[in-house]
Amino acid sequence: MIFSSMPELIDENKSENDYKKNQDLENYFANTIIPQLFIDRNLILKKFTPPAMRQFSLTEEDVNRDIHDVKENFRFPTLIENIEEVIQTGEILEKEVQTTDGKWYQMNILPYRVFEENRNDGVIITFVDITKRIRAIGELEKLNSEYHTLIDALSHDIRQPLSAIVLLSDTLLNAYNKQNAPQFEKYIATLKASSNAMRDLLIDFIAVGEDQPELEGEPVRVNIENIAQDVIISLKSEIFNKGISIATDFQTSEIIFSRNNLRSILYNLLRNSIKYKKAGELLKINISTVKQDDYIVLQVKDNGIGIAAEHQEAIFHKSTRVSHKIEGTGMGLYIIKRMLENNGGSIKVESQPGQGSTFSVYFALNKDI
Repeated sequence: MIFSSMPELIDENKSENDYKKNQDLENYFANTIIPQLFIDRNLILKKFTPPAMRQFSLTEEDVNRDIHDVKENFRFPTLIENIEEVIQTGEILEKEVQTTDGKWYQMNILPYRVFEENRNDGVIITFVDITKRIRAIGELEKLNSEYHTLIDALSHDIRQPLSAIVLLSDTLLNAYNKQNAPQFEKYIATLKASSNAMRDLLIDFIAVGEDQPELEGEPVRVNIENIAQDVIISLKSEIFNKGISIATDFQTSEIIFSRNNLRSILYNLLRNSIKYKKAGELLKINISTVKQDDYIVLQVKDNGIGIAAEHQEAIFHKSTRVSHKIEGTGMGLYIIKRMLENNGGSIKVESQPGQGSTFSVYFALNKDI
């Protein structure tokens, strides 16, 4: 009797073990915070975790459906091919995938092994949302690009005034030894101009370098009027000493943009207006904003020396300057253009020589504003 009942006892123990395993699996799937799927060897979706339900709009009705029938929920073009590959090879597959709605995931597909029968009975797929990390890497790449651009510009532009200073030091020493006062004064003036050129170059470099796209955080809601007032205050001494008049008309104020980049744009545009004022004439600058189609447009208008038509496109190229008589690097407008284009915006200029210039900055309109 004892021997005859052994198969039944073994079957009962096996059933209890299987039940316990199923319960453990149910508890795990019910409580994990990670989107996971269990798909069997016939490509039937057997289970999924609650986060997967929320992430991919799955419902209980999708359980026991063929994965071909619900693949659109996941929006991964090669999902089925990847599952079949893991079931066939038994090798873990790890890859970064992007859904058609633009999100990025670290997808890990692990074979679900039935060791007693030495076969793969399906796969367990884990998804980790890495969208923010991918975006941060993209911002870092842009940051590195801007950094190398600035370094290239600095090394290029600083070479000429630095060489002039080295040569002038020998010439000054020679003039001093010969007690040639007129020559000495002439080269002192040249030395001062070269030193000022280096100073302005570094000021521009620092101003632009500090206002690169921020690695941490996405663009935030900022107030153009507040940033403009901050920039005007930072230039207050120059504005006061040169008798500059600034008027503002903000019909709309809020945009979604990098705070530092917005400050850099306004700073560079105002500083250019100041640098390119007409000699002997009161400089007037108008700053305004208006909502236009899908953009918020910021305009900085002045009555300065203006820009000839043949130069208006070139001023947005690297190291281009309207006048070599006026000190500068030619980098400001180039960097502004890149900042805007990286965020779906643009910049345009309207100008006539002797009639001043109007720079129009287009910020892509966020639909929530």
